[in-house]
Amino acid sequence: MTPPEATICQQATVRLVPTAYYKPPVLAPLVDDDEELAILAEIEGLTNRRLRAQSTGLPGLDPRELAFNVWGQSYINAAFAYTRAGGNRFNDESRGAWYCAFEDLTAIDEVAFHKTRELAAIGVFEEETVYQCLLAAFVGDFHDLRAMTGSPACLGKDPENAYPEGQALAAALREYGSRGIIYPSARRAGGTCLVAFQPHLVQNVRPGARWKLVWNGSPQYTAVAD
Repeated sequence: MTPPEATICQQATVRLVPTAYYKPPVLAPLVDDDEELAILAEIEGLTNRRLRAQSTGLPGLDPRELAFNVWGQSYINAAFAYTRAGGNRFNDESRGAWYCAFEDLTAIDEVAFHKTRELAAIGVFEEETVYQCLLAAFVGDFHDLRAMTGSPACLGKDPENAYPEGQALAAALREYGSRGIIYPSARRAGGTCLVAFQPHLVQNVRPGARWKLVWNGSPQYTAVAD
């Protein structure tokens, strides 16, 4: 069943990125002028998926789709160029998407879930990570799972079961021309998330607050403003 659409005007959705990725170009201190920077950037582009996506594209991503000449373009393009092994709730490994939340606390619980899974995989719950909020605006019609009756399988808490369902739904909706999906958070009761399927939908990106997430020996974490 195709979810109904909802018209939204959200001016400050929240996406969290580790501050390790929120910094000036790492190559800049290594060069003396723009010509040298261009040479090193070309070398970096051989292994950097975002740069390759911007120059020649990727199998599931045309460079003409990407953002250029706007603040935050590298973060927008990276969201679509990089994918997690096995994909996420509404994208597979062939193409990324822009995930965000309507509230800071929902965004925190979403990223904390994935970080906790990574720590569980290595059996070490000792970590401090600072995240930068990226605020973005979304205006228009999006398919809305909040209006669906029952509990769609794609919204389950277990990625092994829910993600294949969500990826199949997203693929069908993209064929239909969908902009993306609004859905209730599986990680925070009452929270709302949004996934955008095209880079040009991500508007007015700018920095927001910073949060430090701390794991101190257990899967439970604390979040404090940094």
